[in-house]
Amino acid sequence: MGDEIEFNPYYGVFPYHDFVKSESIPVHESYAVDCHTVQVEPWERLGGLGAYIHLVGRSDYLSAYVVEIPAGSELKPEQHMHDELLHVVSGRGSTVIEEPGGKKHSFEWGPGSIFGIPMNAKHQLFNGSGTEPARLAAVTDLPIIFNIFHKPDFIYNNPFNFGERSSVERYYSGEGEFREVKPGRHQWETNFVPDVTSFELPPWAARGAGGNNIQFLLGDSSMHCHLSEFQQGTYKKAHRHNAGAHIWCVTGEGYSLLWREGEDPTDTVRVEWKPGTLYAPPDGPTYHQHFNVADGPSRYLVFGFGGARYPVLDTKFESYENMDKTTREGGNQVEYIDEDPNILDLYERELAKRGLNSKMREFIGPRS
Repeated sequence: MGDEIEFNPYYGVFPYHDFVKSESIPVHESYAVDCHTVQVEPWERLGGLGAYIHLVGRSDYLSAYVVEIPAGSELKPEQHMHDELLHVVSGRGSTVIEEPGGKKHSFEWGPGSIFGIPMNAKHQLFNGSGTEPARLAAVTDLPIIFNIFHKPDFIYNNPFNFGERSSVERYYSGEGEFREVKPGRHQWETNFVPDVTSFELPPWAARGAGGNNIQFLLGDSSMHCHLSEFQQGTYKKAHRHNAGAHIWCVTGEGYSLLWREGEDPTDTVRVEWKPGTLYAPPDGPTYHQHFNVADGPSRYLVFGFGGARYPVLDTKFESYENMDKTTREGGNQVEYIDEDPNILDLYERELAKRGLNSKMREFIGPRS
């Protein structure tokens, strides 16, 4: 007998994997993808063209996909018993969401918009252009839901309603409510953000270098969403958490270093990013650090599993509690004073290539 693994219907069954195969669209497995150019093909179930994105660091709970709506077209109406957050990569259009009683909410989106689909709400997406396609990228918790319940009808044809998640009219017009918690955990509650490239962000000094951050609660979802900004000539403090953080660059450009305990952070994995780049640090947990090399601010958007309000898992809440606590105190953040000096040296070389200057020495200070 050889080393081949034979299929056994009583061992190692993952209904989500079987469902993805039945969709007959591309599945891209990678550290990172460019959502503007990733290959998509006709998608019978949803309409338009699509592809699943299975990033190395997606976690066991999450899946991503890219969908393209042809010019002058629309996706098929759907509803589903899983959470879904969407980011508009390119193009313009609209979404209609229907409450259980039949009332409809509609909003128009464009590049940089994000929105949440309230759990099991009927909805449909439309391309607003007659000449240009529109591309959106989504992150869902479909894998864990499918692997638990197994049945497509339960997920896509379930009459149960969560009316309270879709009933606040102003949440579909770009309005929302600021929920004060503490820096790094402040929240904006809504269903739709028209443009994350210009959304005003409160400061989060603990993450370093004068950065800003907000957590979004979209559609009363248990999904995580946050938006961060850092200025020209700066980089964030290194930090670690478990897999699942799907990260997009939405403005600027830069790179991220990813490494595990004991590895050289400048000689492991490096991800270059620009608007449309999507990647996810793998499990480990893996340290990662974000560096802005643009001639201006850079912003990145993150979708994940377990939000600031609804962490879902005790370990996720523990991660929130420790995300800006120094590793010296048992937390998950590396202070500038403790980082590998090669990190700053590399960054200054990268800026010099672009004729830019680093501001980091004023934040790092003298090392012992």
